[in-house]
Amino acid sequence: MTINKFQGKTEAEAVEKAKSEMGADVVIMNVREIKPGGIFRFFKSSVYEVTAARDEKEQAVNLAQALKSPLKKHDNINYTADESINIPPFQTQRPSEGAASAGKITKTDTEPKDISQKEWGLEEKLENLQNILEKSLSGEDRRDSEEFIPHVQENSAERSEGFQGLKMVYKVLLDNEVNEKYVNQIMDDVEKVARSGSSMDLVLSNIYQKMILKFGQPKKIELAEGGQPKIVFFIGPTGVGKTTTIAKIASKFKVDMGKKVAFLTADTYRIAAAEQLRTYANILDTPLTIIYSADELNAAIERVDDFDLVLVDTAGFSHKNENQREDVKRLIESLDEKYEKEVYLVVSATIKYRDLLEISDIYHEIADYKIIFTKLDETTTYGNMLNVRMHSGAELSYVTDGQNVPDDIELFDTQKVVKQLLGGR
Repeated sequence: MTINKFQGKTEAEAVEKAKSEMGADVVIMNVREIKPGGIFRFFKSSVYEVTAARDEKEQAVNLAQALKSPLKKHDNINYTADESINIPPFQTQRPSEGAASAGKITKTDTEPKDISQKEWGLEEKLENLQNILEKSLSGEDRRDSEEFIPHVQENSAERSEGFQGLKMVYKVLLDNEVNEKYVNQIMDDVEKVARSGSSMDLVLSNIYQKMILKFGQPKKIELAEGGQPKIVFFIGPTGVGKTTTIAKIASKFKVDMGKKVAFLTADTYRIAAAEQLRTYANILDTPLTIIYSADELNAAIERVDDFDLVLVDTAGFSHKNENQREDVKRLIESLDEKYEKEVYLVVSATIKYRDLLEISDIYHEIADYKIIFTKLDETTTYGNMLNVRMHSGAELSYVTDGQNVPDDIELFDTQKVVKQLLGGR
């Protein structure tokens, strides 16, 4: 993996520089505004700096170069970094989330092949994980830790601080319900670093970077160009909160951004579904059209052709119901090709792992989609988000953590989730 920084007068200019030099598939890990300092700061403009990464799968980590860095083992682990990661959020953080922000994870600046203590550390200690790791290094939990990676055999020469840390991270990820297959993939990526006798900090930094890249850059809804509305379909099982999620997104675009938003609903199976969306439409002063078949879709969109965004609520159904599945597929495919569309699969973070995999597979038969996770406030383990991302290959988008409209929604916060998966708070 290669990580570089680029600066520009605007965020777009900095991102463009990154893509120009590192390729279109580059992952933007951090965007920050650098404000001028000094007594003449009022006469200077801010610049934007992006940190971009590209995963070079065939390029091995240069351990010899990494080990030349002035790293040493120490009793008190310090994960301090030079700056924090701030993936551009969908919304401004609310005051009630202040406690969570205090534990915000920070980025690693560079891959181990060109590394310094300051560059690859994490801004704050991962409190829970740190305690576990320190116990393992002191010998209190070493015997148990040796059972956590059955496919790795170590000898006495390979026993190191980093290797013990790798084992404990393995257990923490399993405890957070990350599937063992994906945990092994992550461990395989960094095992050579651990076997080399590297410090725990270096191993954790490597794991953190790999997990950030595996989650990928979250995608938000972008409006269409050319004056036509963007058509966004929301699909998913019953009871996952599709209608409420639609209302939250509509509120953000209409109230916060001043865009013209319209609702369509094809959910005529549930009696209260259309009325729930109508309530939100009345509050937002937004038009709502109920369509009873795929044939009515384009005519309904023509009536709001001058709007910026059309959000389409579809019927929630069991992923085993083939008839309703075909109805939703026919609805999406009936959209006139002149319109730009996106499809979002809405799933609850509380759904069982096997059901999530089956849902992701079956809904891929309907359309390619991005994923919105709901009900994060109803679970304490986030492993399924990584599981579904790795299994489906679908990009992640928004997450919701409550029923409040429009507050309880934000763009997927990769750093926060990775921190929690690694045992942080």
